[in-house]
Amino acid sequence: MSADVTAVVVRLKLSLLRNGLRQSGGRRAAYVASAVVTLLFAALQLIGLIALRGNEHAGSLVVLLVAVLAAGWAVMPLFFPGGDETLDPTRLVMLPLRPRPLVRALLAASLVGIGPLFTLCLLVGSAVAVAHGAVAYVVAVVGVVLALLVCVALARAVAAANIRLLTSRKGRDLAVLSGLVIAIGAQFVNFGAQRLGSSGLEQLDPVGDVLRWVPPASAIGAADAASSGSYGVAVAQLVLSAGALVALLGLWSRHMTRLMVSPDGSTLQSATEPAARERASTGLARLLPGGRTGTVVERSLRYIWRDPKTKAAWVTSLAIGLIVPVFNALQGTGSIYFACFAAGMLGIQMYNQFGQDTSAFWMVAMTISSPRDAYVELRGRALALLLITLPYATLVTVVTTALLGDWARLPEALGLSFALLGAMLATGAWTSARFPYSIPQEGYKNVAPGQTGLAWISIFGGMIAAALLCAPVITLTIWLNVVRDGDRWSWVLLPAGALYGAAITLAGLRASAPRTAARLPEILAAVSKG
Repeated sequence: MSADVTAVVVRLKLSLLRNGLRQSGGRRAAYVASAVVTLLFAALQLIGLIALRGNEHAGSLVVLLVAVLAAGWAVMPLFFPGGDETLDPTRLVMLPLRPRPLVRALLAASLVGIGPLFTLCLLVGSAVAVAHGAVAYVVAVVGVVLALLVCVALARAVAAANIRLLTSRKGRDLAVLSGLVIAIGAQFVNFGAQRLGSSGLEQLDPVGDVLRWVPPASAIGAADAASSGSYGVAVAQLVLSAGALVALLGLWSRHMTRLMVSPDGSTLQSATEPAARERASTGLARLLPGGRTGTVVERSLRYIWRDPKTKAAWVTSLAIGLIVPVFNALQGTGSIYFACFAAGMLGIQMYNQFGQDTSAFWMVAMTISSPRDAYVELRGRALALLLITLPYATLVTVVTTALLGDWARLPEALGLSFALLGAMLATGAWTSARFPYSIPQEGYKNVAPGQTGLAWISIFGGMIAAALLCAPVITLTIWLNVVRDGDRWSWVLLPAGALYGAAITLAGLRASAPRTAARLPEILAAVSKG
């Protein structure tokens, strides 16, 4: 019975893949292209890992690689829940299937696809890099199988534990945060690669000594241990991975049982729902100015906190704005001026202000009947942004300065950051009215089809204009450092940059208000396209 269920589920997985590719030629082309690129990358990684064979630090590198690979399997179901239709066991609850045979069947079906093949290539390359001798090869074969099964079981257990969330709208919105993980992860990979390039693989030995006892990395570490004759250690590491597999399968089975016999709590009325609706507003509203300005500021802040795509954009900008200057300072290659990166990343959030509202912008448009209304609207949005960007840009600048120990240049770095932020607020308000575009609420795209050109003009054109607007402050900085005693007169740049940033922001808002009021129908049509 179990074998029959496994065969049926595997055929179901193959049918889902085949039928998905039949939907359109574009989808087939995209799948084939992604498969070719993924397999080519896997082949290059396999060759590179085999080339490490004989390196005394190869064991530390491969266990770290396997640990990162397992972490990827753990988080990917949270960010891409729609990538595999068989991840959702609730679709099978009406069938007369027991959880344990279903777990075995879904585990076998999970081994079908590009992801498992990519993982297998990396695991084989890792095992070949550290295995020496017949016993080590036998251990490596067992380790590769165990590591692959642990990765797949980990992904399934995480998906089963969170499937109610992943199949809801909030769960789908969670996938938007994948951009944050990719952006921050890329910075960490870049930082690690630079450190390895300058210091060598021996830097990984302390981490490798720990990770070789953490499943599923311990399964590959067993091959390394067997190569050096430590057979007892190899057996213990294999037992750890096998125990992790059993534990994950048990956890998966328990969640599967709960899903198949318990009602969906999301369909039950919450007893606390009326009380939640009656909750008063937070104390934030009492701290904001009255009238339309305070309303716009509060609305903008609520969008930042509640809208998944807006939140993802903000969190990504906050993270990268801190990582770039701090990581460069830690490597000894940074500059105090890198702190301006934080102001630049956050200033981008002023661009396409109306597109962030999507089709709901029509409610805002109904309240704008004059350039004065448009000015107050833009001013409130700018104030909401400043409540976050000003303290954050200041914090990043101070932290970068502390890491570099260049306190004498702190005033000019702050002045440049404030001037850049003001210039980006000014150009962002203008491009929001001149080049608005729609942001689709579903999926992973940030620009509606056919509006990519508008997005490029809005963002990159606005950034170039902001850099040009900062020319007076940049010129003053160069003049004070070249002609005058920079350490003595650098304090002048702080008030000069702050005043210039405030002046250019007000000028940009006033210049953008008449255009916003005059182009309301065009703006509404553009932002509602998605």
